[in-house]
Amino acid sequence: MTKKIISLIFFVLFSLTAYSQSPSTDSVYNQYLDFNLARFQGEDQDKIIQLGEDLLPYADKLPEKARINFYFSVGKMYEDNDQHNKALTYYEKVAIAVPDYYVVHRALGYLYLEKVKEIEGKLNSSSNDKALNEQVTKAYNDAVRKALPHLEKAQACDPSDETLAIIKTLYKNLKDDRGLNSLDSRLKELSKHCIDILNDR
Repeated sequence: MTKKIISLIFFVLFSLTAYSQSPSTDSVYNQYLDFNLARFQGEDQDKIIQLGEDLLPYADKLPEKARINFYFSVGKMYEDNDQHNKALTYYEKVAIAVPDYYVVHRALGYLYLEKVKEIEGKLNSSSNDKALNEQVTKAYNDAVRKALPHLEKAQACDPSDETLAIIKTLYKNLKDDRGLNSLDSRLKELSKHCIDILNDR
């Protein structure tokens, strides 16, 4: 019985300590404003990353729209610093929260396209080993399938000859005639709902 009471007291004290160390909603929002100000003023990249990473554990205290905007900015921050896997994590959060925000889809599409190109290089060098070739081909196809929906949304909302050519090439590489033939109708449908700016209020 005594052990249970001691454990309970310890848990309550720990919870109160953790709560007292957690910043208030106002101070978290002020951190968010400081982070944005540093970005807009072109501060040193290391400083921006530090401000962003200091805020990340408390991002759930931001209002929803500000949090989504912050995640996009963090994704851009990591992309600019060549930390692409981290960038993907936060861009994906934004794409899930605001699926019609095509700017994030363009970023995701091109980041996934980099992975496609990496695998493509391995595909060319694995042609002599059948088992390895099959494994790399599957990884290539999976990477292409991840890139395509994002590239298509970006293309639908902000057409680009370059992006369109990439999309068509990827479908040809997949030997997916059905996907290629239905591309125009899919782009037309996707173009009906496009958001180009995130509001944080």
